[in-house]
Amino acid sequence: MTTTSLVRAELARLTATPLARLAFIALMVVPLLYGGAYLWANRDPYAKLDQVPAAIVDQDAGATLDGDHVDYGKDVTKEAIDGADFKWTKTTAADARSGVRNGTYDFVVTIPHDFSESLVSAQSDDPKRAELVMTTADTNSYLASTIAEQAGKTMRTAVAERVGKQAAKTLLVGLADVRDSLGDAVDGAGQLASGAKSAASGAATLADGTGKLASGAATLADGTAALPSQTAALDQGAQQVASGAATLSSGLQTAKQQTASLPAQTAQLNEGAQQVAAGNKALADQTDPALDALNGLSPDTVTAAITKAAADRGVELTPEVQAVITSTVEAQLGDEKTKADLAKAKAALEGVDQLRDGSAQVAAGTSALATAAPTLAGGVSSAADGAAQLASGSSQVATGTSQLASAAPTLSSGAASLASGAASADDGAKSLASGLTKLQSGSSELASKLDEGRTKIPASNASQREDQASVISDPVKVGDDNVAAADNYGAGLAPFFISLAAWIGMYALFLILKPISKRAITAVRKPLAVVFGGWLTPALLGLVQMVALFFIVRFALDLNVVHAGATIGVMVLASATFAAIIMALNVLLGSVGQFLGLVLMLVQLVTAGGTFPWQTLPGPLAALHFALPMTYSVDAIRQTMYGGDLGAAWSDAGVLACWLLGALLVSFVVTARQTRSRTLRDLRPSLIG
Repeated sequence: MTTTSLVRAELARLTATPLARLAFIALMVVPLLYGGAYLWANRDPYAKLDQVPAAIVDQDAGATLDGDHVDYGKDVTKEAIDGADFKWTKTTAADARSGVRNGTYDFVVTIPHDFSESLVSAQSDDPKRAELVMTTADTNSYLASTIAEQAGKTMRTAVAERVGKQAAKTLLVGLADVRDSLGDAVDGAGQLASGAKSAASGAATLADGTGKLASGAATLADGTAALPSQTAALDQGAQQVASGAATLSSGLQTAKQQTASLPAQTAQLNEGAQQVAAGNKALADQTDPALDALNGLSPDTVTAAITKAAADRGVELTPEVQAVITSTVEAQLGDEKTKADLAKAKAALEGVDQLRDGSAQVAAGTSALATAAPTLAGGVSSAADGAAQLASGSSQVATGTSQLASAAPTLSSGAASLASGAASADDGAKSLASGLTKLQSGSSELASKLDEGRTKIPASNASQREDQASVISDPVKVGDDNVAAADNYGAGLAPFFISLAAWIGMYALFLILKPISKRAITAVRKPLAVVFGGWLTPALLGLVQMVALFFIVRFALDLNVVHAGATIGVMVLASATFAAIIMALNVLLGSVGQFLGLVLMLVQLVTAGGTFPWQTLPGPLAALHFALPMTYSVDAIRQTMYGGDLGAAWSDAGVLACWLLGALLVSFVVTARQTRSRTLRDLRPSLIG
């Protein structure tokens, strides 16, 4: 008996009677119904969310923003209804709540009365979070509640984008204003720096002036320290001046009376002085020759005069006589008594000349006195009047000096205080100069930093700010760059349910198929052919199931398949591998092995990672994820169906092939043993098949 005959014999057994054929067809259709119907029901549920009933309750009272009335609740309601993502119904709070309870609505979105007020509070001193209230009931559908949460997040994102755009726009406008203001501030800081420089220069000059003031005030304080004693002496002197001025006034009044007749008297005096001067001049004219003679007196002149006199009388003197006369005159002139007499005569004659000159001066003086006498009399009169005023003024001065003497201690104390204040002012002026220098430096740095800060704020116009606000409110856009994309929800589940359908198809077929032929084991004694024949029958039937399921998935459900041939190949390989595994369990354990095939399917339901990522599994189940074959069939079909990595698909196919060969090896070992000997369990009829 060959492998082919074994296959034909098994197929003939399955179609021997109408009931057998009906059972065979029913079991062949099971994986098609399972995979096709489930994928049909879940092909694209998100495309029909607009049929999910939902209610929206708008209780928003609105708010005021920048003087305008805003109603974000109304806007959210309109956008939700116009968007038609769900079958929205705008209703009241009472109707919505009862509708969720009785299943009229799967969920309700309630917009509270302070929704807009809370949103605009972000620009106030008391910001509050706005709230959307989501009312759900898991009795309607747990997934409906999950979808409602996503709807709430979508609404929240839309509102946050709108409010964020408004806030960002306001912020950008404010930054633009700040930038402009910073420009003005830079100019002002520059002017401040310039003014501070001038002020610093002025403060330096002020410091110099206050230094001199302090020095002068100190000198003044030193000088006024003795002022009280000095003013006391001044007061005493002023009193004496007042007394003397009174005496002077009295004396000048007397002189005024006495000088009243002075012009007439000086006129007489002038006349007498002129006469005396004339007499003295005549006397001097007479005595001048004698004086000249005395001044020119000598032996020669005397001898010459005697000779001339003798000649006038007719007597001529001889030289000898003249010599004697000269000698006699020399002797006479040389006599001391004669010298003394001559000196007295000369002095008397010179006195006449002096008398003449003096009398002339006296005459001139008396003439001037006579001329000035009227003026002198008037001056004495004026002096008398002035002396009276001086007496009165000096009395007032005496009174003032008394007051000055009284105020001098206060002045001295004030001068000391002035010196102290001037010293403090000097210190303050120096501090001011130092501070203004720092102010100049700081204001220059301020102008520089303000300008630097201004340049860091980008310049923008209204259009640019609108674009910037849009980006700030929604800064991240998630791009769609799926390197291996499933078309829809059904396509995403297809690899898992195809693999599960392949297992269920094999499990169902082994309810009517014999794992191996007992008769062939006994008669043929060729374990390899028997095992291969027992496996080939379900493998061929699985091929038919997988090809039919592929056509349902690809054409009936219109799910896209990138690599059709590779996908069919992986499906057929998975079905053949599952057939070998279930056959090995049946060959090894009989009906218990058939039951374990069901248990193994259940374990793989949760470990294959067909729905949620396998990383979300508990630790032990995550370990089984890599050990069981359905994991690799799911991954391989994903790679070929979505256009993923064919290298990974080949790797998964290799793991499935190892499971296939391993299961066939187990079946071969058990079958080979049974060709040599049988156990009691081998002879007992199976509960199944």
